[in-house]
Amino acid sequence: MDRRNTIKTLLVGTLGGAAVVGVGGCKTEPTDGSAIEAGVSTEGLYGRTPEELLRDERLNKEVYFNEAELGTIAILCDIILPATPTAGSATAAKVPEFIEFIVKDLPYHQLPIRGGLMWLNSESNRRYEKVFSELSEAEQVSIVDDIAYPDEDGKFPERAPGMAFFNLLRNLTLTGYYTTRMGFDDLGYQGNFPNVWDGVPAEVLKDHDVDYDPEWLAKCVNQEKRMDTAKWDDEGNLLT
Repeated sequence: MDRRNTIKTLLVGTLGGAAVVGVGGCKTEPTDGSAIEAGVSTEGLYGRTPEELLRDERLNKEVYFNEAELGTIAILCDIILPATPTAGSATAAKVPEFIEFIVKDLPYHQLPIRGGLMWLNSESNRRYEKVFSELSEAEQVSIVDDIAYPDEDGKFPERAPGMAFFNLLRNLTLTGYYTTRMGFDDLGYQGNFPNVWDGVPAEVLKDHDVDYDPEWLAKCVNQEKRMDTAKWDDEGNLLT
């Protein structure tokens, strides 16, 4: 099973529960009316206050990673989630831009990621006398394969910083990708939508030697009345 299918298998079971990684929501600052004074409208913000929008704009204008660092992050993101015939790559979903925003929104990610990139280039130079971005795809994957999985036996303590870095970057990559429309489509996630329930299948009822009460069946599983509001008497009995 390839990396993408493995990741999708894990995510399908967790989507709708806990977040992939605890990036949290964007931090908010006390409302002081400055955004309103600046003429920022709440119309069409879909849950964003003017102050939050101003903060997003400020963070988007800041620069943390340099071009070389972003290039290496993009390579790693696409190793984690490459394009397939049915889904775009992590970079196509603008995951590197998401990671750039997150490290500015949550600064405690800055040192681990920048330090991890430095470790990666150091390891690349040690093995191949080149920085990571200059390696062939096979050489890049050879390094990634060595830090992509836990060292449960403790055989490679020198790789621990690389493993911690890659684990964080992988989590951010998955969060960034699978919170986009492209990611939802890749999972086949449709969200909540109304459906029609016509009761427990007859074969299941038979297996358990039970059956519906004809009176309740007529009241509860009549699709012609599915939009009707139920009515109850004072004693709690269902009328219609």
